[in-house]
Amino acid sequence: MEQIDIDDGTADRFLLDAPGTSLLVFTSDTCPNCRLARAQLPDMSLPVARICWIDAGRNRGLVERYEVFHLPSMFVVKNGVYYGAVQATLADWDIRRQVSLALDSYPAELP
Repeated sequence: MEQIDIDDGTADRFLLDAPGTSLLVFTSDTCPNCRLARAQLPDMSLPVARICWIDAGRNRGLVERYEVFHLPSMFVVKNGVYYGAVQATLADWDIRRQVSLALDSYPAELP
């Protein structure tokens, strides 16, 4: 699974152009759960083409636009279309289920 770091300046263009499903994950270097997510998510069998890591401390614009209130926070974007937040524990079965539910919902424009 591809991993990429995106930021306020690169996120929109990348997400609009990226084919397939992207899991956006907002993290922070000071958050223990975020470090755990960063270590575990790449090894999970998730139904996504890539994980897009966003440092919440350095990208306040994206944090505000995606209305991030806790870390780590996850969101689904597929083929440039926003499908919403993923409210899941850091268990692969839960994230897979929540990504699937998000993709079954109504799409919207990127925040």
